[in-house]
Amino acid sequence: MEDMLFYDRLQFAFTITFHYIFPQLTMGLSLLIVYFKWKYLRFSIEKHNNAAKFLMKIFAINFTMGVVTGIPMEFQFGTNWAKFSELTGGIIGQTLAMEGMFSFFLESSFLALFIFGEKLMGQKLHFLTGFLVFLGSWISGWFILATNAWMQHPVGHEVLENGRFVLENFSALFSNPWLLPAFLHNQLASVVTSSFVVASIGAFYLLINKQPEYGKLFLKTGVIFGFVSSVLLAFPTGDWNAKNVAKYQPAAFAAMEGIFESEDAGAEIVLIGQPNMVEKKLDNKIAIPNILSFLTYQDWDKQIPGMDQFKKEELPSNIPALYYSYHIMVGLGTIFIGVMALSVFFLWRNRLYRSKPLLWTLMFLVPFPYIANITGWYTAELGRQPYLVYGLLKTSDGISPTVSSGNTLFTLLGFVALYMLLGLLFLVLVAKTIKVGPKPQTH
Repeated sequence: MEDMLFYDRLQFAFTITFHYIFPQLTMGLSLLIVYFKWKYLRFSIEKHNNAAKFLMKIFAINFTMGVVTGIPMEFQFGTNWAKFSELTGGIIGQTLAMEGMFSFFLESSFLALFIFGEKLMGQKLHFLTGFLVFLGSWISGWFILATNAWMQHPVGHEVLENGRFVLENFSALFSNPWLLPAFLHNQLASVVTSSFVVASIGAFYLLINKQPEYGKLFLKTGVIFGFVSSVLLAFPTGDWNAKNVAKYQPAAFAAMEGIFESEDAGAEIVLIGQPNMVEKKLDNKIAIPNILSFLTYQDWDKQIPGMDQFKKEELPSNIPALYYSYHIMVGLGTIFIGVMALSVFFLWRNRLYRSKPLLWTLMFLVPFPYIANITGWYTAELGRQPYLVYGLLKTSDGISPTVSSGNTLFTLLGFVALYMLLGLLFLVLVAKTIKVGPKPQTH
């Protein structure tokens, strides 16, 4: 049973991690596409329209890969997690079905119209199709986050005698106190990823002296959007999410912050340290006293419960992974604010386009927002363990008892091989799109 659980979790972790490479770019990129299209309608400058259509090509490649990698992930609910689907399908089936019906079809339908219908529809309707693509992608995120929010903080349900969850209050799904901060934080994180991608394309064009007018446009837009979204990602949305974890999942909060023992006065915030699970402490710790209590409760001396205050079965199953995921996310987020703030300062001083060290930095930082997004999701999911539905349904009780660990491992190896080929194809297609550039080709 332990092997089955391990391989089921490993397969889902791999497939969802690879899948989320793509939606995090499409959700943020759709906002930038709408921005460029609006600029074109407002000022009638052709390069803004070309920029919107160029980014939509990258969006379309991402969207296609997201669909291809998302479908197998959903099938795993019925194959590897049949018991979970049986018990909770009456609730999560609602939000997942709405995601497919109301947002996926909206997004995919108007994506085709945006790409192929500009001349037929005219510019105002073309802008509307782009806006509806943006709306569809963000509504999709809303429904997915509503599903996850219920798993993190279950509300509006009733548990029947046979263990099944049924929906008692439909509106509670969307007024869940976990949902709004998680949604805003997730969407801003996607804007950060998209901003770094757009800024890096601009930096690349300037470094190789290709289509410099678009290089400057992408760079300026990317760093401004990147700075604003990076700051909002930390505060208020990141702060809001952390307070939710402290309130609703205190054991996970203690593990995230590396608090092994409760302190009599205020809790320190750890900058660096390695969890020592044998001695129940942090090794090589560098911390600032009382800051965590102030940030969480606006009280320097407020006690925060440590892991010693909880039963072993209440603690997250993998405390080191949770601790490192959280600190990688926070550390990278801090770096993003610093880099984007410096870039905005250089832009204000008219030095950004000529600063090669900063251009190289922006270009090579592209993978790190993806890492920050994924470790952010790891933080949320590892913090919920050992539960699928927090406090109500254990992960070990949600797997399919008839699917052997050997079958799961075999299909996992198949997914790894197939997804590596898809990843290579994705990189080739995006590279070719960037090589051609946004400037219309003259014959």
